[in-house]
Amino acid sequence: MGIDDVRRLGLGSFVRPAAETGTGRPRVEAVYGYVVRTPAGLLLLDTGLGDAGPEAEAWYRPRRVPVEEALGSIGLATADVAVVVNCHLHFDHVGGNPRFPRVPIVAQRAELATARAVADYTVPHLVDFAGARYDLLDGEAEIAAGVHVVPTPGHVDGHQSVVVVCDDGTVVLAGQAHDTASAFSADVLAARARALGHEPPLPVPSPWLERILAFDPRRVVFAHDAAVWEP
Repeated sequence: MGIDDVRRLGLGSFVRPAAETGTGRPRVEAVYGYVVRTPAGLLLLDTGLGDAGPEAEAWYRPRRVPVEEALGSIGLATADVAVVVNCHLHFDHVGGNPRFPRVPIVAQRAELATARAVADYTVPHLVDFAGARYDLLDGEAEIAAGVHVVPTPGHVDGHQSVVVVCDDGTVVLAGQAHDTASAFSADVLAARARALGHEPPLPVPSPWLERILAFDPRRVVFAHDAAVWEP
């Protein structure tokens, strides 16, 4: 398996209102999932935009690509998926989860607890649906040979990313650990600032970043950005 065998799925888009962008202007954002063949079978990271109700529909104006359609565009079907990983359980990452009854869904235990306990955190019927089966983690785990799930909190406390060690390098499926490749790049530079000869005061990198960089990634991909980080 090579790094080019990690495939992106276009799962739709939404309009982030000006109140949330920090720029005074609305911004259209894409929603991406990723598939990769692993020793445990076909892994799917994230399943797309769910329906969070009329208020969210009016606020974000989503346009969805059903996960079965997205998989079909690259010659795959929902029945081919052996394991689902959600980077976190917000509605724009779990919308297609009910299409995978009895398929293991990998999530951090604390993230599932938050999703079940906190009102308006997510959409309950997309989390606890008929046939839902969770494989819960308490921190980092190697879920198949060369496939590591690494906690990357920030966007939410229970966020996780997937590190796939391929024959020709490592790919990080970062999810929403950062919203954009440029934000990830800035975090990497913050971690390397002293080595580059910069003096304090300096930005503080994400606490998990050194763990991700220890895998020496050749490529990092994101849930809401088509840009790719490369060293």
